[in-house]
Amino acid sequence: MKPFIECSSVAAVIARDNVDTDMIVRIERMTTLKRGQFAPWAFEMLRYRADGSEDPGFVLNQAPFREAKILISGANFGCGSSREMAVWALDDFGIRCILAESYGDIFYNNCLQNGILPIRLPADELATLAAHARAGALLRVDLRATTVNVEGGDPITFEIPAQQREALLNGWDDIDKSLARSQEIIDFQQRDRRLRPWIYDLYTQA
Repeated sequence: MKPFIECSSVAAVIARDNVDTDMIVRIERMTTLKRGQFAPWAFEMLRYRADGSEDPGFVLNQAPFREAKILISGANFGCGSSREMAVWALDDFGIRCILAESYGDIFYNNCLQNGILPIRLPADELATLAAHARAGALLRVDLRATTVNVEGGDPITFEIPAQQREALLNGWDDIDKSLARSQEIIDFQQRDRRLRPWIYDLYTQA
């Protein structure tokens, strides 16, 4: 997993609540595409007209936001089905961080497993950042300091559980987190073998 330490970028504002995973990537794309191929289809319903041409009114079709690594949205971002491919689509497009009021629970955890930082912020702080973002200001998200910084504004602090922060900073998924505690696991097994040798005898016989 790619580590997340900090990200400096313009931010694209999608001022909607309840952006669901089907809006992020259509289900039919999931049957034919592999990871690394989803970038053209991220936000397909919003990016393209019925004839397949780009909708110039959508923020990700506009300069400089085509290159945005940060998204700002509303409440309940990533709701709907549990498809991890929604996170893959954002990652393939180049999104590293999302700022929203709240998230679908599974989507939030899928972000953390794929190196995307989902930040929860109150609506008033999101509105302030969105105003700066629409004007083209650069945002800098610093996970070490847990701050969002914007040109011409005061830093905004966000919260993230310590274990999730450490995992993102180090680029650890769940397997990596387990491997990082290998010695503790070995020590436990050795203690348990001394305390309950019959369990291991039964396992060996099986």
